[in-house]
Amino acid sequence: MEEFIAYIIKNMVNAPEKVDVKTVEGENGLLVEVRVDPQDVGKVVGRKGNVIRSLRTLTMTIGARLGRRIHLELIQ
Repeated sequence: MEEFIAYIIKNMVNAPEKVDVKTVEGENGLLVEVRVDPQDVGKVVGRKGNVIRSLRTLTMTIGARLGRRIHLELIQ
């Protein structure tokens, strides 16, 4: 899961070497934390939050297929 999300985000941003994706096991499921360069935050969030919302929907759908709860957070 971590590699998949990193692959998608690295192809969206200008500084792919600064993308850091970590997973943390929580009591409510798996938390995926994404850190990007401050100049690329706008690209990951998108206009009105559409891109980050789509990424969260994608990860929740994959998690449902795997039988786990997965949450995606953009850490600034």
